[in-house]
Amino acid sequence: MSVQKFSPLQRVLHWTMSAAIFLMLFIGIGMVSIITPAHLTLLSIHKPLGIAILILVIVRLIVRLTRGTPPLPSDLPPPMKFAAHASHWALYALMFAMPLIGWGMLSAAGDPVVVAGIHLPPILPMDGAMHGVLRQAHTWLALVLFALVLAHLAAALFHALVRRDGVFESMA
Repeated sequence: MSVQKFSPLQRVLHWTMSAAIFLMLFIGIGMVSIITPAHLTLLSIHKPLGIAILILVIVRLIVRLTRGTPPLPSDLPPPMKFAAHASHWALYALMFAMPLIGWGMLSAAGDPVVVAGIHLPPILPMDGAMHGVLRQAHTWLALVLFALVLAHLAAALFHALVRRDGVFESMA
């Protein structure tokens, strides 16, 4: 399915998730950088925000698959088209995987995930070794996500300021 501009719902989901992911990345950096009581405050924001991002990415993926996306410019070189498609699917994969890995990591550590007063069930059994593996995965994939977000931002600016080909405007 091909459309000329992303729907208002797609744009709201994109910009809401953009803000949430930036916030989440910086909260994560703050959490691992401090050993003060603020760590617990950041953690209490990080957990439910991760679950919110998981829910939003599921909704966003359903909307994308049902509503489609605008076509890329026909004069865009094939390597750039490939990079655009690959990076978008990598972003979706990470937006989906990161909250699940975080939830699994907390489950393996025996830590609860509470959202709006509701204790979510653990998705993995308690296992210290699994917790360690998932913690490392969560850290490294967060860095990959951050790099992809920066590349996405750079590409958006390239389309807006250099190519001026309507790609940025389709989401703005």
